[in-house]
Amino acid sequence: MPQPRGDQGPVYDLVGVGFGPSNLALAIAVHERNATAGSAPVSAVFLERQATFGWHRGMLIEDATMQVSFLKDLVTMRNPTSSFSFLCYLQERGRLIDFVNHKSLFPLRIEFHDYLEWAAVRVDDLVRYGADVVAVRPVVADGMVTAYDVETRDSTFRARNVVLASGLRPALPPGIEASQRVWHSRDLLTNVDGLAGTDPSRFVVVGAGQSAAEVTAFLHERFPNAEVCGVLSRYGYSPADDSPFANRIFDPLAVDDYFDASTRVKSMLLGYHANTNYSVVDTDLIEALYRRVYREKVLGSQRLRLLNVSRLTAAQESAGRVAVTVESMLTGARTVLDADVLVCATGYAPADPFPLLGELSARCHYDEQGRAVVERDYRVRTDPGVHAGIYLQGGTEHTHGISSSLLSNTAIRSAEILESVCARRHTEPAVPALSGSGRASSYA
Repeated sequence: MPQPRGDQGPVYDLVGVGFGPSNLALAIAVHERNATAGSAPVSAVFLERQATFGWHRGMLIEDATMQVSFLKDLVTMRNPTSSFSFLCYLQERGRLIDFVNHKSLFPLRIEFHDYLEWAAVRVDDLVRYGADVVAVRPVVADGMVTAYDVETRDSTFRARNVVLASGLRPALPPGIEASQRVWHSRDLLTNVDGLAGTDPSRFVVVGAGQSAAEVTAFLHERFPNAEVCGVLSRYGYSPADDSPFANRIFDPLAVDDYFDASTRVKSMLLGYHANTNYSVVDTDLIEALYRRVYREKVLGSQRLRLLNVSRLTAAQESAGRVAVTVESMLTGARTVLDADVLVCATGYAPADPFPLLGELSARCHYDEQGRAVVERDYRVRTDPGVHAGIYLQGGTEHTHGISSSLLSNTAIRSAEILESVCARRHTEPAVPALSGSGRASSYA
């Protein structure tokens, strides 16, 4: 049997796997609780494979804005007086008055990323960067799983609870693989500098959502001699519904409504309100792209082409080019576009954290569609013999609704997870400390 590695260490109340915005918000909640007089301290550590904090760096286009209000930052919905708020960040950066005069709820994305980095530095003592988690193993006492050993490649951390925030993974069209000439939109800025000194003649961008529209606009501006072809299955870009009533689907109370709803109603709600988030584009960007298309028609030189009601069927690389085959969904006609780069702005899928759990996965409960059964406090339902908690930050849209992978409820969700962890502490059995020999515990 594998043994715990590393020196003798504490038993943490929680270990977070991944350190994106969700677990960053949880770390802040832990930090603020521990700084509150009279509160029993919570011991926590967060493990992140990246060397530093980073969130969608490849899409930090200079003029791209957030699609969520700055008030839905890491803390404000949980604690409006928190010193970790976006407004406190602005004050420290000397831009609070300027931002107020800007009269916008939506900061630049690059600015919000700087806010996240600013917050992450302040809880740096809770984070271990460069820690790639490879397994979560059960610690068993008297036949009961009382804790977990969270293993990285060179250390082990013992925890009464794990909070899995594995984030999202880029999704590519079937049969398409990323390469030097085929990119996912998340790598746009990372890869585009590799084209320096070249004079690209054509880009193809696949997708109908916000990222696709932003990539299309960016490439059209960045490479004034190149044609940019947008391929979308819709007739055109569709606007996001950000009206006040529709936005209630992101309210904290909406999570309760969704969680308690029947499977049929859950499906209806996702269908009704998908246009608040999925494959939709900000109206201002839609209008800006339309103005470009129209202007180029007037000038008689069209560099921005939109191939609507179409789909990507193949991409074949050869001699530093990529032949992109596009099929019209109306006529079936196929067009081959000889391009320098194909960019797939085709979204993301929740990363599956369960392979990390190994044999523990068999002790988790799943619904008829093979999805994890998750309680209202984001704790995975497990067999009675598993006392230690497994919590999910993300991958809970089927149980908690459309905001599960978005920033809207990050602050409240983190508070609910922390409250659940703390509420269960008085019922937790004793857990032996982690020792270098590994003889303090056994594995199931």
